[in-house]
Amino acid sequence: MVRFFSVVLFLLIGAAWTPVDAGVESKRTKPWRALHLLDYSSDSELDALGQNLENLSKLGVNVIILEVDYNFAFKSYPKLRRGTNPITHNGARRFAALCKKFDIRLIPEFQSLGHQSWKEETFPLLTVYPAFDITPGAFPNNQGIYCREWDPLNPDVLRVVFKLMDEIIDAFRADAFHVGMDEIFLLGSELSPSTKGKDAGVLFAKAVNDIYAHLVRKRHLEMLMWGDRLIDGKKYDLGEWEASMNGTAAAIHLIPKDIIVCPWHYELRENYPSIPMFIEKGFRVLPAGWNKVDATKALIDYSRQHAGQNLLGHLFTTWGVKKEALVDFPPLVEGLKLLQDKRRPSGPVGT
Repeated sequence: MVRFFSVVLFLLIGAAWTPVDAGVESKRTKPWRALHLLDYSSDSELDALGQNLENLSKLGVNVIILEVDYNFAFKSYPKLRRGTNPITHNGARRFAALCKKFDIRLIPEFQSLGHQSWKEETFPLLTVYPAFDITPGAFPNNQGIYCREWDPLNPDVLRVVFKLMDEIIDAFRADAFHVGMDEIFLLGSELSPSTKGKDAGVLFAKAVNDIYAHLVRKRHLEMLMWGDRLIDGKKYDLGEWEASMNGTAAAIHLIPKDIIVCPWHYELRENYPSIPMFIEKGFRVLPAGWNKVDATKALIDYSRQHAGQNLLGHLFTTWGVKKEALVDFPPLVEGLKLLQDKRRPSGPVGT
């Protein structure tokens, strides 16, 4: 087993050395004014969101990252549909056409590895296939756990998940895909039979690289992911949520550099060291703020000090924002105003 894991590590290091131009180039050269959206889980909710696209476009939004997850009428695995009225292929196509009309790039998201449950609800993948759980049989009723995770060493997981991703990609006519992968805590856990005692950085890198091989190598899409698990919480005083305290940060040296990393920082700080750190390591970076206007402005201002080709712009997250209040969400409105300030650069050079 030790020899096997050493081979895996060698292969991961080889993947990390892959030239950036072996992947895909960014298809948007203008600074990204991106909006992350959650809980638009049916055709009717997407249709209602479509009525807001013109207003969002006028505000300056030009990218929407739509978290779909299991809220889709999958044909390959119907049992993995979440809810009674999930998004259909036609509903996705209709919404994608509206986004194109208003020159908004649409990027679907499927939460990968982590976030396979929320509170008492375990999501369909681990409900239908309990053997895919990284900690099978542990945490009854999800008590004592943040979120369940799938097992990155079980090859059957991705055979299923890639079919789900492909259906979402094709329905939304996507040229990029966000894979989530934030807030991972169970890799190497004593309660994980397959990963117990193994290097969390190598495990996390394997999970990233396996998905990268499908999305970028095979499907020729751009791949986005959250950045918190790649930030060393022992080096940067950001806590166990915005940064990793369990060793996954070592994966930063083992994954391809043409992945777009989205480090999220929601609190007001004097500086946000993850931004220059990711840029210096060669990643393209899309910083993400949330619900505090002062923190959003501080993150934008700090990021703009590192403007260049690898700073793509800014991502506004909207966790818990009521749908009817979306276009008036203060951090979005005030942040977009700040980004329109031409006195300092705020995105890729030359735009």
